[in-house]
Amino acid sequence: MDEDSGLNILYVEMLDAMGIDQAHVLLTRAPFHGVVPGKQALPLGQLDLPITFEGPPNNWTETLTFEVVGFHETYHAILGQPCYMKFMAVPNYTYLKLKIPGPGGIITVGTSFQRAYEYEVEYCDHATAIIASAELVASERRSPKKHPTLSGRSGPSSQLRAPKKSS
Repeated sequence: MDEDSGLNILYVEMLDAMGIDQAHVLLTRAPFHGVVPGKQALPLGQLDLPITFEGPPNNWTETLTFEVVGFHETYHAILGQPCYMKFMAVPNYTYLKLKIPGPGGIITVGTSFQRAYEYEVEYCDHATAIIASAELVASERRSPKKHPTLSGRSGPSSQLRAPKKSS
């Protein structure tokens, strides 16, 4: 749930897990911002999917357009403002619930605090790994490529040679 997002996002790993052929994705190259902190993201394309919220015997189905993205994330999908508007949904972040008016009454979708915590920990670990990876790449670009030689001194990789055998 992300009511600040102007997009519905589906990660390609979830698309594959659902058994939907990527050939159904309509190619688009319009970048968006805010999903990957500080960077623009390019989607693989868009896909229209029927989404059903249900609470027996109550259900509501609408077709939502998702931006399909190819980068790894800890979530399966992100439902943004387009979803909330179409379903007239009201999120409650305190109780981790999404309330939707259905034909037979209110449909309530939710999760447990433990599950939300587990996703948050996984997300933090993932973000830390991305930042560490970016810092490593930046560090390697700033420093000259030097590798230790067999004699113990550092120098360019071309200086790596086996010691000569004495005869």
